[in-house]
Amino acid sequence: MTAPSSSPPDTSLSAIVLVKNEAHQIRPCLETVGFADEVIVVDTGSTDDTVAQAQACGARVIETEWRGYSESKEIGCKTATCGWILWIDADERVTPALREEILAALRRTDTAGFYIPRKAIFLGRWIAHCGWYPDDVLRLFRREAGRFSDVLVHERVLVDGPVASLTSPLIHHTDPSLEHYLTKFNRYTSLAADQLYRSGRRFRLTDLLVRPIFAFFKMYVLKRGFLDGLPGLILCGLSASYVFAKYAKLWHRWQNPEDLPQDLHR
Repeated sequence: MTAPSSSPPDTSLSAIVLVKNEAHQIRPCLETVGFADEVIVVDTGSTDDTVAQAQACGARVIETEWRGYSESKEIGCKTATCGWILWIDADERVTPALREEILAALRRTDTAGFYIPRKAIFLGRWIAHCGWYPDDVLRLFRREAGRFSDVLVHERVLVDGPVASLTSPLIHHTDPSLEHYLTKFNRYTSLAADQLYRSGRRFRLTDLLVRPIFAFFKMYVLKRGFLDGLPGLILCGLSASYVFAKYAKLWHRWQNPEDLPQDLHR
């Protein structure tokens, strides 16, 4: 009979960042995760000096072609060598208070993952309402227990085992300008429509007539987005437009299946 292991739990930490052309913000991001035992940057084809800046910060850079959000992030996880993984985006920052919470959490033996509240800065303002705060996201997890969901956009971490929550927020500089938001808008609504189409979701007229209006009402009234001032009003309006565009694109995919990429053909 083999005696149970008495070795201490692995409290080492790998921080992983997925990037492409993030030279303008990769350095301040990596500086906030410098406490990790290793920092891995997965670069999916940057044409600026993102790679050089990441390497200058001491990060290990993995250069790969774009494979979608989930698969590209899995590359980083499979490369990691530490017991825990902290996944953040280039536009996110770990505060000193959150760093201390993370270091304490690594010593927990009863938990496989941790949700972290996220504080989003939109057009220079913290969005405290609109349903955007605390926006808990599962970002800290044991390497052998976590994986990314197989979706085209808005992927999340799935953890086998108990999860808990931290209290200090991750700072998310989501959209410093409307130009930045609208650049993501087209890409994300297309991916969201592709995901719906791939799942077999049929278009309904109410998707255009009701869903965008309800999205605005929910964010601006029920979630008190009006308390976030003009940026809150703009965000709620853009979010309603996001819903409209997503379902309009879904309608167009069902109308023109011959124009779809091969992996979406039914």
